[in-house]
Amino acid sequence: MIPNFRFPNPKAKTVIYFCLFTFAFLLPQVYAQQPKLVPHKITLKTGKTFSLNLPANYEIIPAAEGLKRVRFLAKAPDGRFFVTDMHDLTDNEKGVVYILDDWNEQTGKFGKVTPYMTGLKNPNSCQFYTDKNGQDWFYLAETDKLTRRKFTKGETKPTGKPETLATFPDYGLSYKYGGWHLTRTIAFGANGKMYVSVGSSCNACIEKEKVRATVLEMNVDGSQQRIFARGLRNAVSIKWIGNVLFASNQGSDHLGLNKPDETFYALKSGADYGWAFCHSVNGKIIPDPEIKRPEGCKNVARPYAWFPAHSSSMGFDYFDASTTDEAIKNSFLVSLHGSTDEKIGHGYKIVIMRKGQKLQTFMDGFLVGRTVYGRPCDLYRIDENSFFFTDDRGGNIYYVRLKK
Repeated sequence: MIPNFRFPNPKAKTVIYFCLFTFAFLLPQVYAQQPKLVPHKITLKTGKTFSLNLPANYEIIPAAEGLKRVRFLAKAPDGRFFVTDMHDLTDNEKGVVYILDDWNEQTGKFGKVTPYMTGLKNPNSCQFYTDKNGQDWFYLAETDKLTRRKFTKGETKPTGKPETLATFPDYGLSYKYGGWHLTRTIAFGANGKMYVSVGSSCNACIEKEKVRATVLEMNVDGSQQRIFARGLRNAVSIKWIGNVLFASNQGSDHLGLNKPDETFYALKSGADYGWAFCHSVNGKIIPDPEIKRPEGCKNVARPYAWFPAHSSSMGFDYFDASTTDEAIKNSFLVSLHGSTDEKIGHGYKIVIMRKGQKLQTFMDGFLVGRTVYGRPCDLYRIDENSFFFTDDRGGNIYYVRLKK
């Protein structure tokens, strides 16, 4: 309200408010500035040294070292962290889930890293869930199946018997039979449902199996499975933030060096995000030049945000606390894993993403020339000014925090 002012009549009041809101809307939007990045020296236990660039008021610490293809983090009901490790880039059964224990906040390091499960088939994601009866469960997504087992706080090896909740196509990396994307990722919603992403079997094709290139929804016991969203080539990371399920998705490889986008979506139930018939280029939807369908792309939603082609968007989290550092306040931090071909050079950084604004870089230095010092994968918020991220190239987990 405008204080101490009497409007001559209701119509005048309406006109004045309309003008005020219109003026406010037309004012230039204030955009956050790119933070200045400075080198931070990293020294690993092996003696290897290099620098990663991030704002001067942050510090970065190797929290756990010496793993292999370390992927996604999950916090257990007892406060410990668990992390998946796919071993290497092959289709294998050498995967491990590790317990990250004896956390020391002062040093920023885990005192002990121990195997919880071994001999796993490309484990990308694990999660915990406590049911309405207070029973804790451990969920694991491997290439071929989704399982759960009862979890006991403090256990160092599984004590519950596994239950298989869903099975998935498993052709390894055989391009002849439709292999490609081996990862499956789990997320739980406040609605009591579970969501699992399943990648496509190819770069760009018409799938024979409906489960491919989707996010599935099901009850926490695996019942009532349905396709929640489709047309997602490879949604490697999915996460509920508030009442929205977000997904980072990797675009196709056959349209050149600078298209299509890597995309970020606020998923909606029943939505079709277009692949393999439609792609995003600078946030606009275009048809594939070869793979067609009668309805075209008219009902395909534009992404919430997008990233450079082949930058391989992966883990993310949101920082919105009132005490969050201004550089990242009200933004997503997103890991851009990096192009498979280092010569392309896209990604290899952690970016600051706010809807409708230009991407900013929070951290880079993972690729210098053609030398790769790491590939950021998952990103897990600890509090309003700190987070973990995994590096599945170097096999390390880093802790990043605002200096006190």
